Amino acid sequence: LIQMNTLTTEAAEFLQKIVRAKYNLFICGGTGSGKTTFLNVLSNFIPSHERIITIEDSAELRLSNVENLARMETRNANTEGLGEIPMKALIKTSLRMRPERIIVGEVRQAESLDLLIALNSGLPGMCTIHANSAREAVTKMCTLPLLAGENVGSRFVVPTVAGSIDLVVHAALESDGVRRVREIVALPGRIEHDVVEISDIFTTREGRLVRADGYPPHTERFARAGYDVAALLGGVPT
Repeated sequence: LIQMNTLTTEAAEFLQKIVRAKYNLFICGGTGSGKTTFLNVLSNFIPSHERIITIEDSAELRLSNVENLARMETRNANTEGLGEIPMKALIKTSLRMRPERIIVGEVRQAESLDLLIALNSGLPGMCTIHANSAREAVTKMCTLPLLAGENVGSRFVVPTVAGSIDLVVHAALESDGVRRVREIVALPGRIEHDVVEISDIFTTREGRLVRADGYPPHTERFARAGYDVAALLGGVPT
């Protein structure tokens, strides 16, 4: 991906350590932007000893270095309308299987609420979502859970998004046919006027992904994983 100019060496090293430090990571982009491929690549940086559960509509992820892996796939209803297994049910079931991390192929509907609740309980996770920017991905995650029912409101969902998602990576298919990471943003966990704040860690300037001013939240996770975030990104996080 570095050789194909999808992302820079600095951003790749940062994301590799983000995965190993067990941050909650969302990958967004449009159709054909390479979200699943990128998720697949990042998943292979997960330590091999972790128990991983993948949840997908169809098995596309290939985690070659994980020793303890359980795969779960959704199932459509039969001709009589019976036997459906939705992603929402699989996310709930996965929590009873002692996972150390869950990976969801893509969130589209009300299952986003169950994923947020799982991530908010301290279970690390990664997934993809259709959106044209990192900001739109955060906004979408604030609205999709409302599909779960009338008793789910923004007063619950917005703070949960701010506290559950750590980073969002936005990938795009450019006009020259190259898939590139356009931005990597962090969610510091703050809300202002019912809008989740985001902070740019890497952003695109003059067609190149460059370091911005932001830092990931919960920098103590870097320390527990044996990394120095100041040395990795430069400066001192606030």
